[in-house]
Amino acid sequence: MRNLFLFLLGLVTMPTSIHASEPIVFVSAFTAGEEGAIHAYHFDSQSGQLKLLQRTTDVENPFFLAISPDQRFLYAIDAKEFGGQEDEFVAAYAIEADTGTLRRLNRQSARGTASCYLAVDASGKSVLVANYSSGTVAALPVRDDGSLGSAASFVQHGDGSDDAQGQNGAKAHCFVISPDNRFALAADLGIDKILNYRLDAATALLAPNEAQPFVQLPPGSGPRHLTFHPHGQRVYVINELNSTVTFFDYATDSGALTQRQTISTLPDDFSGKSFTADVKITPDGKFLYGTNRGHDSIAVFRIADDGQLQRVGIEPSLGKGPQNLLITPDGRWLMCANMPGNSLVVFAIDATTGSLQATAEPISIPMPSCIRWLE
Repeated sequence: MRNLFLFLLGLVTMPTSIHASEPIVFVSAFTAGEEGAIHAYHFDSQSGQLKLLQRTTDVENPFFLAISPDQRFLYAIDAKEFGGQEDEFVAAYAIEADTGTLRRLNRQSARGTASCYLAVDASGKSVLVANYSSGTVAALPVRDDGSLGSAASFVQHGDGSDDAQGQNGAKAHCFVISPDNRFALAADLGIDKILNYRLDAATALLAPNEAQPFVQLPPGSGPRHLTFHPHGQRVYVINELNSTVTFFDYATDSGALTQRQTISTLPDDFSGKSFTADVKITPDGKFLYGTNRGHDSIAVFRIADDGQLQRVGIEPSLGKGPQNLLITPDGRWLMCANMPGNSLVVFAIDATTGSLQATAEPISIPMPSCIRWLE
């Protein structure tokens, strides 16, 4: 009865029933009004095909999504005016696993503007958010029912690099939790730093990591997203402004980073404008992928035993502005959200070479910005 009522209000489409064991993929549409929806797709793990189940439309500009470790809750950016004067929100939803139906629980202030990244800690007790325009990060406690409490921690990052790239203030772009759930790393594009925090997940409290409060990247790098290697002892940062990936060794005891390598995501002869966005690693730790917006491609890197990267290919993203990637847990498939290109593409991953092969024509979706997996 509730779903029928929401359907009549236009908040959801009526769900298509699927088997509980079939995975669901959530994709956010980064627009305002009813088009600013969270799409739920059924994913066929044998063919690589996506089938739309429904759209949840009681959210606007849901730029980024995160799913709790127990797969019961989804968190989304919710902003009527993205990057405006007022703080944005993080919305909490309960997930109906069989259909991908989302039931809103509540929302809380993100404590900043242009909120662009969410992460849930391994215990499911804290949600971290990075706010780009305001240059802030925050941690929100999660209640037992999956709803959010108001921010328990809030940090304003420092002044920007103010160089020719326009880095005129802090611009927090991602906030990633370490595999052991003790530390959180925030990439700040505006100040060319990776800021290092200790995380008390039970209380959603952040504190500077005294062993290494931050690491500085070269001016004009613009660190955007980062990811841990599956082995847990390496970190890879994709730099938006100079189109590179930087590899760090990661000390699991202290959370400290040691820079080892920086490598370009673009062809050697490329002379146009391009900016990176996302970075992902296959579950076996053999390949890394990074997106190029402008060149509109996905750079493919082989990861050596010592963590060093070798670029082995640059594949067309089959759409304008590849924004976000997802690699399935079995490592067989890569999905790419081409945000300004209004398309979602599924690629098969060659396990030997890391090369990509599209499974079908791109799927039309307005401004896809984030892809998340529900098993």
